[in-house]
Amino acid sequence: MSGRLNIVYLTTESVPFAKTGGLADVCGALPSQVAALGHRAAVIMPAFRSIRQSTIPITSTDISFAVPMNHKVMGCRLLLGKLPEGDVPVWFLDQPQYFDRDSLYGTSTGDYPDNGERFTFFCRAALRAMQRIGWSIDIVHCNDWQTGLVPALLKAEQASKETSTGRDQDASATESVKPRPATVMTIHNLAYQGHFPRETFQWTGLDWSHFNHQEFEYHGEMNFLKTGIDTADMITTVSPQYSKEIRTEEHGCGLNEVLRNRSDHLTGIINGIDDAVWNPATDDKLFANYDIDSWKKGKRHNKHSLQHGYGLEQNDKVPMIGLVGRLAEQKGWDMILPVLRWHLQQNRPTQWIILGSGDARYEEELRDLDRMFPKRFALHIGFSDALAHQVEAASDVFVMPSHYEPCGLNQLYSLRYGTVPIVTPTGGLADTVVDCTDSSLANQTATGFYVHDANPQGLDDAIGRALQLRYHEPAKWAQLVETGMSLDWSWKESAKHYIELYAKTLTLRQSATPKRP
Repeated sequence: MSGRLNIVYLTTESVPFAKTGGLADVCGALPSQVAALGHRAAVIMPAFRSIRQSTIPITSTDISFAVPMNHKVMGCRLLLGKLPEGDVPVWFLDQPQYFDRDSLYGTSTGDYPDNGERFTFFCRAALRAMQRIGWSIDIVHCNDWQTGLVPALLKAEQASKETSTGRDQDASATESVKPRPATVMTIHNLAYQGHFPRETFQWTGLDWSHFNHQEFEYHGEMNFLKTGIDTADMITTVSPQYSKEIRTEEHGCGLNEVLRNRSDHLTGIINGIDDAVWNPATDDKLFANYDIDSWKKGKRHNKHSLQHGYGLEQNDKVPMIGLVGRLAEQKGWDMILPVLRWHLQQNRPTQWIILGSGDARYEEELRDLDRMFPKRFALHIGFSDALAHQVEAASDVFVMPSHYEPCGLNQLYSLRYGTVPIVTPTGGLADTVVDCTDSSLANQTATGFYVHDANPQGLDDAIGRALQLRYHEPAKWAQLVETGMSLDWSWKESAKHYIELYAKTLTLRQSATPKRP
């Protein structure tokens, strides 16, 4: 593809400004990688309170505007920062009444009750901001439900301009109306859709004729994500397998029929990792650095240091099983906890280290096990970026038996750090991990182990297969580790796929635009 594209990313999260999950990692890395490939990129996001807690300077601008929200008018000014890598501007929509709060979406008691109003404002204010920053925008890349109204609002705005021009001038004059940007809608997790009552539509500023099933209406209510799926020029998910799974009743979260209807415009692109941050050869959070030629010594040093720091038995021969992530049912904790208990109570020759937080039931049970088995189980409830890196470097295997996983990043970090992942073959896990079998070992493609039956026994069987290989066939284990470490899961590769998708989206939109007589 030739020509420089101007691309604006709309998101509510971007590292280092605001984060609750993987969305922030994507929108903190992808725009910079796209810009590095010769295109012009910018990010637009809310000015949450957390943006001022980053180390990146935030400056005021002289750009401000008003957005009518039903019977009131809400002012908004633009603040400006930059992503840490490259020269990508981040425009922040500063409206304190909506965004200057303790957290992004809600409190421990639930979502903020005005989220429908808040994120309708975000979508409408983002359109105003795009008009004011002085770019001729080719692609608007929307991310998750909070941005889902933007494709529909752009289409409605374009139709209104064409109708107005056609009414005021001769019919041929409508050809001079500037085409709207093409839109891409990325689904990071279909389970989060932005359901709101019918009355939420009033905040869009549109005539109620737009409240129909082809635009904003869904079973008599508003569903932000469904609106984006129905009206975007292209829909993406964060892995090819997940793009197929969400069209099924099992994983479609009620939108499988909507997604099947748009199958021709739906694709999956696997997320990448920031290999400047996640690189065992240069990672300054590790106790010792290593690469594919020195991983045995490096991982042994990291294991010893972590064992010492957490009071575990100092033994480099004992396999260390690591987990980092949310303590939520989606992540397979109904499988993990029974297996963890079996290993600890039966005094099996393994050590476990877990970093995470989430469901209070899981937290309490893990704390009990930590008190009972301090020499063989290490636990950190909460989050520690340094420890997340150290667990990946010290562990022999990483357990990730998710019931569904749109993409997943920890299995990619594990592969990079020579830690063999044990995963369920779903979503991005199936796309990035090759099950260890006789044939995949023979052709040197194996990188991990699948949990073939999603239950505690199935997980235990997968761990058993992994440890059997490690103990009894060390040469094949080394091959498994080194195959994983040699793979390139960097954002640079993923960004190339997005650039190809943007070009395809522009072509499709142009071919679909009706020609006027």
